[in-house]
Amino acid sequence: MVDTPPTSVRQLVARENLTTLQTHILAEEQKHPHASGTFSWILSALALSAKVIADKIRRARIQDVLGSLDAENVQGERQQKLDVIANETLLRCLGSRSGVAIVASEEDENPTLIQRENAGERPYCVLFDPLDGSSNLDSCGAVGTIFSILRYDRRAHSPEASILQRGVEQSAAGYILYGSSTVFVITTGSGVSMFVLDPSIGSFLLVEHGIRIPRSGRTYSLNEGNRASFPEGYRRYLDWAQANGYSSRYSGTMVADVHRTLVSGGVFLYPPTKKSPEGKLRLLYEVNPMAMIIEQAGGKAVSGTQRVLEVQPKALHQRIPCSMGSPDEVDHVLRHLG
Repeated sequence: MVDTPPTSVRQLVARENLTTLQTHILAEEQKHPHASGTFSWILSALALSAKVIADKIRRARIQDVLGSLDAENVQGERQQKLDVIANETLLRCLGSRSGVAIVASEEDENPTLIQRENAGERPYCVLFDPLDGSSNLDSCGAVGTIFSILRYDRRAHSPEASILQRGVEQSAAGYILYGSSTVFVITTGSGVSMFVLDPSIGSFLLVEHGIRIPRSGRTYSLNEGNRASFPEGYRRYLDWAQANGYSSRYSGTMVADVHRTLVSGGVFLYPPTKKSPEGKLRLLYEVNPMAMIIEQAGGKAVSGTQRVLEVQPKALHQRIPCSMGSPDEVDHVLRHLG
């Protein structure tokens, strides 16, 4: 005779039906009767890329792919070996998918036009930072991938012109955090969902849907080593935060810091400095996608005092300062900047 599980156990299992990222994508697609499926193929390519990159990171020291190359990217930054591997992985996965008109990477000077002739059948642009925080890899720190998906503008006179769109025009945005687990967070404009990779079955499983960032959180995340060169308003904010018992949390990886802020509350800041008066983070590849996620979860994201998603991009690799996180905490920052 087989023992019947207690009612409470059966209820628990029923409440926690397994949903993969692929299943979630297809379910969302069914909500749009006229969907062609191309958008789903793009998200599938990003998930495949994440699995490949996660595997490379886990075995990086064994396979001797840690450390830097004797080369710099378009930003003048020394490239890590895994920067190049992650970049090539994303380009190869996305380049074969219908629905992709243009891909643009933070590592490359210019965007890549996948196919001009059938642009009408390839309606999306995919932008990404392939490996945010890659300098942390040598010390086994968390790193991440950030992506943004835009509608392809067939009226644009060049690939670059097609992707210089405000953040409010994004069709989707997300990030993958490679840490103690591999976490895939995404929004398509109707809330934020979080998936975790189960390596035993090779699938991302839904762990939370409709994520809401806490309204407040007594932590701030920024590189306080640059404090002396911050504008006065940011220094005033730090004085206020420390006088009111706030704690500092900073890992040097935007994905890790924003993820913690999303889950636990607080504020992530990257102010302008004397060395980088326009800020250091890239608007298109980093700030816009993260701002969309934060806003979709009920938070705020600003550049100075302007809403990030309203900033009109002027250049492919434009940098801006930013503050994002819990709405009450961003308001505290704005109060000191005013």
